[in-house]
Amino acid sequence: MSKKASTNRPIAVYDSGVGGLSVLRALLNELPNENFIYLGDQAHVPYGERSLEALRELADGVTRFFIQQGAKIIVIACNTASAAALKYLRAKYPEQIFVGMEPAVKPAAEQTHSHKVGVLATPSTFHGELYASVVERFANGVEIFQSTCPGLVAQIEQGNLDGEETMRILHDALDPMLAADVDKIVLACTHFPFVIPQIEAIVAGRATVIDPAPAVARQTARVLAQKDMLSTATKPGRIHFYTSGNPKNLQAITHKLIGLKASIHQVAWDDGTLRPS
Repeated sequence: MSKKASTNRPIAVYDSGVGGLSVLRALLNELPNENFIYLGDQAHVPYGERSLEALRELADGVTRFFIQQGAKIIVIACNTASAAALKYLRAKYPEQIFVGMEPAVKPAAEQTHSHKVGVLATPSTFHGELYASVVERFANGVEIFQSTCPGLVAQIEQGNLDGEETMRILHDALDPMLAADVDKIVLACTHFPFVIPQIEAIVAGRATVIDPAPAVARQTARVLAQKDMLSTATKPGRIHFYTSGNPKNLQAITHKLIGLKASIHQVAWDDGTLRPS
């Protein structure tokens, strides 16, 4: 394979649904001339309450699909899948490059003045080894307040960003944190950046919201640069979208959330393997 053909292979981005679009948006800002593949496993959304074994099987199937598509790097744009499967995937596919999500507890702990930090994430993320490790390494002397925001992922999947139910979920999560004098709020689910305006309206300047997507995009660019794998193209790249759910739904929400009019390809699970349907 020529150098040009190798470097112009796509960056693959994976999430349970539309949350990874927040990471794709940051990647497009950071690396506008790259080609991308995006896959939302909407047949299985939400991931947050699935078992470790089930999450690893799903992530394994998606990884094999991306490898078949020629992905040069796989960005697991899902905190839940990263927590459950990133270490497993790196061990199983040592030749493949992965970038995952890590809860942004470190910058929050470094920046807090009240020594109180709020974290919004799914149950699987909170129960995973990755989150426990991050808190143990970086949150010494900082009190952590956690909320799983039950139902919020489903609201965002439906595009209900500022509806009554979404605001109720956010108030239930944030009001106790604000009452406890939290001054940093970590978004440890890639769906949640899409309700940053609603979160900031509730917070009203009392706390800073930390979105990890830009940092993940910068890390992806660093890894590709280190390996001399950045695209040589001088024009914006192509994006191919896939979903294991309803293509029309993903098409509508992609336009609403990140302003892209996308053509969506459907894939289906067949005994642990993703195939075009």
